[in-house]
Amino acid sequence: MLSKFIHQQRTSRNLTQEYLASQLKISRPTYVQIERGQRELTISEAQKLAEVFGMTMDDFLHEREEALPVVEIAQAKKKPMPKAEIRINIPQEKADKFEQTLLYILRKIGGKPNIGQTVLYKLLYFIDFDYYEKYEEQLIGAQYMKNTYGPTPVMFAKMIERLEQERKIETVKSRFYTHEQTKYLVNPALEPDMSALSSKELAHIDWEISRFGDMTAVQISALSHKDTPWLAAKDREPLEYEHVFYRPEETSVRTYEPL
Repeated sequence: MLSKFIHQQRTSRNLTQEYLASQLKISRPTYVQIERGQRELTISEAQKLAEVFGMTMDDFLHEREEALPVVEIAQAKKKPMPKAEIRINIPQEKADKFEQTLLYILRKIGGKPNIGQTVLYKLLYFIDFDYYEKYEEQLIGAQYMKNTYGPTPVMFAKMIERLEQERKIETVKSRFYTHEQTKYLVNPALEPDMSALSSKELAHIDWEISRFGDMTAVQISALSHKDTPWLAAKDREPLEYEHVFYRPEETSVRTYEPL
């Protein structure tokens, strides 16, 4: 049943019913009815859940099981999980860098009409993987999974839920030409905190924003599909950072000495 499948996908990502209800713009009791099979999804609700789960609409409707890891930030309280599930405990330092990088991007270009969830996914990916190629060290070092539309940061949904709960961001729906998109706006009263990022890392993030800040979701997704880490990974599996050293000229950001 689709209702059971939705419940499985939500719990496998360690997301709350309140969070998904907020994404669907419905009350939690109404969302509970969906998981219990007492209420059918609208087309727009199904599309939104597929987007949150990082799945195609076809995979979602056909209940194609996803083998995704459970994401927990180190300071969060742990919940007992079935043995079959893989848990990724995100170190707090990495979570801090992810949060500060995301908020920095949103402050700089989050209000631009082209900057929706898909562009953010790919921008974070290029920030991480380009930094690793250039300096052979990690910036955030987040894990990214291969899906149909390109690299997806595993930590993203859990982080967005936390930032919403802390009232640091607000999720809004908008349209970019003919496409619906999800945007995230930073609370203007929030004091910027860049303490987890070095000046070198901030300079790199600024460079990436200048490269990709005007791209559409289609453009930046197409570029990510030409990148070796995405090409080398199997569907729904993590992308390997080491594959940046086998990139084509179109995506490589490092000048290599001739052999």
